[in-house]
Amino acid sequence: MITGHVFIATSLDGFIARKDGDIAWLLERDDPAEDHGYDAFIETIDIIVMGRGTFEKMRDVRPWFYSRPVVVLSTTFNGREIPEDLVGKVRVSDKSPERVMEMLEAEGYRRVYVDGGQVIQSFLRAGLIAEMVITQVPVLLGEGRSLFGATSSDIPLVHKDTRSFASGLVQSRYEIAT
Repeated sequence: MITGHVFIATSLDGFIARKDGDIAWLLERDDPAEDHGYDAFIETIDIIVMGRGTFEKMRDVRPWFYSRPVVVLSTTFNGREIPEDLVGKVRVSDKSPERVMEMLEAEGYRRVYVDGGQVIQSFLRAGLIAEMVITQVPVLLGEGRSLFGATSSDIPLVHKDTRSFASGLVQSRYEIAT
């Protein structure tokens, strides 16, 4: 069975980016000497599904950050905007979260990294997230792009573990209660 997984950082007040999409506050806190578990997480992942905004932020970063195939979910983005060196590594889909997961499962994928605020929100609302790793960065932004949006009902979580880092980051892992 296919499952969706989240690995993301937020400000202490729950924002994943400033209103304009800026994430410099996060990059300033990235300490390469501190292992936050991303490499171990990505080793368990088969494919990445992200939103257009996340892709546009990462599209021109070289070397290409992702070691897994990427599906960009968008109803307005066309594949002509994919750089030539990413052709075959990135594809675009306008499918709903449910349909894209059905498509990926039919292709043999099992563990999907879901990235990007709106995409995470839509997958949560659809009940397609099994686990979330959320790292809180000790900064208050006051406003910005929220990780979580409105839901039609509560989404109960089961806390699995929390660890803290010398840099002040605090990382918690949750499973979605079924």
